Amino acid sequence: MGDPAADAQHGPQEPEPVVPGQRVAFVRRIGLFQATAINMSQMCGIGPFVTIPLMVAAFGGPQAVIGFVAGAVLALADGLIWAELGASLPGAGGSYVYLRQAFQYRTGKLMPFLFVWTAMLFIPLAMATGVIGFVQYLGYLWPDMTQTQGDLVGLGLIAVVVALLWRGVENIARITAVLWCVMIASVALVIIAAFTHFSPDRAFTYPEHAFDLTSHHFWTGFAAGLTIGIYDYGGYNTAAYMGAEIRNPGRTLPRAIVYSILGIMTIYLLLQIGTLGVVDWREMLDPGSAAATSVASAVLEKTWGVGAANVVTVLILVTAFASVFTGLLGGSRVPYDAARERVFFRPFGTLHPRYRFPVLPLVTMGLIGAVGYLIGRHTDLATLIQLLLTVMVIVQALAQIVAVTVLRRRQPGLRRPYRMWLYPLPSLVALVGWLVIYGYADENSPGRHPIEWSLAWVGAGCVAFVLWAAYEKQWPFGPREISEEYLRDAGPGAATGAGPGTGTDGEADPGTRETTPA
Repeated sequence: MGDPAADAQHGPQEPEPVVPGQRVAFVRRIGLFQATAINMSQMCGIGPFVTIPLMVAAFGGPQAVIGFVAGAVLALADGLIWAELGASLPGAGGSYVYLRQAFQYRTGKLMPFLFVWTAMLFIPLAMATGVIGFVQYLGYLWPDMTQTQGDLVGLGLIAVVVALLWRGVENIARITAVLWCVMIASVALVIIAAFTHFSPDRAFTYPEHAFDLTSHHFWTGFAAGLTIGIYDYGGYNTAAYMGAEIRNPGRTLPRAIVYSILGIMTIYLLLQIGTLGVVDWREMLDPGSAAATSVASAVLEKTWGVGAANVVTVLILVTAFASVFTGLLGGSRVPYDAARERVFFRPFGTLHPRYRFPVLPLVTMGLIGAVGYLIGRHTDLATLIQLLLTVMVIVQALAQIVAVTVLRRRQPGLRRPYRMWLYPLPSLVALVGWLVIYGYADENSPGRHPIEWSLAWVGAGCVAFVLWAAYEKQWPFGPREISEEYLRDAGPGAATGAGPGTGTDGEADPGTRETTPA
């Protein structure tokens, strides 16, 4: 592994040659700016450009801005959970590492296995929503595009993304930084155009009973808006999936998460309010109008004309591409560490011998994303968003809230460069937010049954785990294995205290430093 200080002085280094028989390792070459760019590119991809009409439909008027504010609060609360976990456990795979460390004491490898099982579905589905948005905006430039042509364009886009990710991470970081600049430019142009022709009356004239807090309709709309909002903020954790490739992760990951959330929150509020000040919200409810399918293009057309709308639409297409690119980049790292630690299918734990990226996870997620894209194209975007979030909530979001507390009790000697502000308040806020999203899922997707489908998928994962564990002779068919390897890095500045696997000085007990039967 290269020296970060040398990398900073002399620029990116060539990958070290692979020694036969030696396990290939990730290289820490991604700094704060690149990590923040990766997060923000994933967060502010095509999402807000296609979900502003969905948000308006959920609330029934321009009070839809509430959804973006609520989404920001939930994202920041959940982001602080990711920040503590990512800073203290900076491994490849993000949630896989956190759940493995927290839940290994009672349920062996069940929770990390279930996370990888669900991530192999919800990450490609999230990527598929970006591809749907890309094709949706392409329709503004290509109004005669048929359903079949749109399907083929989306599949071609996924193939291009996989091809571009077939290279070393230092080259990917440069590409991501360029795409991030394009994303900022496209959003900035839409915001500037909107506020040069802004109508306060149009933006702030609300329908009757818009804020009736005693109405069931308001809270149903709030739950739908919160779901859309957190989907739009999704991606603040992308760099955490690449923890093994982040320079100085204890400082970089928390800052990248918080900076990206605060930056995107500002952008979203300006974008939402500016759009509502130009386009009448009632136009967004007409599925046949440009305001419903490509609202940013409609803003530019109404303000600066068709020519400017076409130019900005192209930039939005690049932004959509960036979100798909960074989503697959981070998501493809998830199965790698699990497979390497014998918690998922072993072939997923192999890196490319030259470029050092996980080959099979990249290809598999690309294929699942292609299937998800076709499903979304032939149903609707809101349903796809609801399905991917309900699957994600059970095994990732709720489990990580528990993991923070479990790790503080089980591994008090773990080095924590960042500790959650106002603990446990952010955990409680995140818990309430995720439960609202999950509890209202069926009501906001009538006839689609996202709760039932999510439970069925997790149930299938439990069956798969039992079969896998029986074959691999893992718990419950073998002894639990306690792996506290991150405690080896705990120094004098780490939190102290007695706990399982720790000595009185906070260092890992020699008997549990390596993976050992419980």
